[in-house]
Amino acid sequence: MFPILLLLFIFVPIIEIGLFIQVGGFLGLWTTIGLVLLTAVVGASLVRSQGLQTLMSVQNRLQQGEMPAQQIVEGVMLAVSGVLLLTPGFMTDAMGMLVLLPAPRAAIAKYLMSKMVVKTMSGGFHQQGGFHQDPFQQGPFDSRRGDQQGGNTFEGEFERKDDDDRNKLN
Repeated sequence: MFPILLLLFIFVPIIEIGLFIQVGGFLGLWTTIGLVLLTAVVGASLVRSQGLQTLMSVQNRLQQGEMPAQQIVEGVMLAVSGVLLLTPGFMTDAMGMLVLLPAPRAAIAKYLMSKMVVKTMSGGFHQQGGFHQDPFQQGPFDSRRGDQQGGNTFEGEFERKDDDDRNKLN
């Protein structure tokens, strides 16, 4: 990851400087500066409106009881888009504007989600890759050994409480 970031920090400014020279030679200094400032202001307002739409979409998905994973990824992408649009340069502005468009953003989010690995905790037992067993049933979890096919060992005490009349305080 470090070599990729190093190359980005070296080549992106070089490309941006080259584009500034080309566009500045064609449009002039003040027009080029005005264009960079205009893209920053327009980009910031577009990020705000798209971000609000994404937030509303997340809330709707949560109200329906669904996990808004794609909307969360798109929200992170919008934040990255805002950084790209506020960074002076024409190439970063083009990449930021591309992420602002809903269709490319959704496609990129789906691609990124296909590359992600999600680990969750459920009921105190580790769940990975959809594997979850009741520790009191036989199967991949062997209660005699106390582990789960090379997984973590969970130790603890429990007390079973019944709703019998003899256990009630009244």
